Amino acid sequence: MNSSIVMRYRCMRTTITLERDVASRLERLKKTRPFKELVNDALRTGLDEIERHQQKRVRRYTVTPVKGEPLRTDLDNVAEVLAGLEGDAYK
Repeated sequence: MNSSIVMRYRCMRTTITLERDVASRLERLKKTRPFKELVNDALRTGLDEIERHQQKRVRRYTVTPVKGEPLRTDLDNVAEVLAGLEGDAYK
């Protein structure tokens, strides 16, 4: 892999426009530690929260077996299965 490509992924310089409330909060906190560190930590925290929220939205399904005989045992013939399910309306 080309070393310049690797370096591009390690650090990215960009310009962003901050809304006033975000900028004032960063200005207040900037007094406690370097601005770059502060912005990176805030972005990591926000991105972690977004990813965590997305993971919670994944729906999990459980299939409950039906008691009794299966309706069809051979699903290889699609036309036959559809005809059995829809009756004369299939044709």
